[in-house]
Amino acid sequence: MLNKVILMGRLTRDPELKYTPSNAAVCSFTIAVDRNFVRQGEQRATDFINCVAWRNQAEFLSKYFVKGQLLALSGNIQTRQYDDKDGKRVYVTEVVVDELHFAERKNDSAPQIQTGAPAEAKVQQTSAPADDFVLLPDDDELPF
Repeated sequence: MLNKVILMGRLTRDPELKYTPSNAAVCSFTIAVDRNFVRQGEQRATDFINCVAWRNQAEFLSKYFVKGQLLALSGNIQTRQYDDKDGKRVYVTEVVVDELHFAERKNDSAPQIQTGAPAEAKVQQTSAPADDFVLLPDDDELPF
């Protein structure tokens, strides 16, 4: 049997870290995941997927992620059921997180601020080779 989920989406709210009576960290959250297709004349649909992270993953999530931030996760789908205070049966389906990853650089999610420097200067700064980078000549031959 195989039960593996890989998702990339944006947090719908800031994660809130809680602890169980046995002092295990837990963080329930929802991510908004855009669908891959758009029907003609309609807007792109979005699915809101409930997830739960435990222990180290929960602490990592609450410490480094905020509402609107893009994240990638992998885990598995679990279902559970319980009776609410009115005695009504409640069914829950959620993704239990195994791994969490940043899916964008911190600067990509923040609004861009113009510093007044010419765009050409910015390009030159970002395209400067690092000390360990060597540009190979383009002589149409393989280097090995």
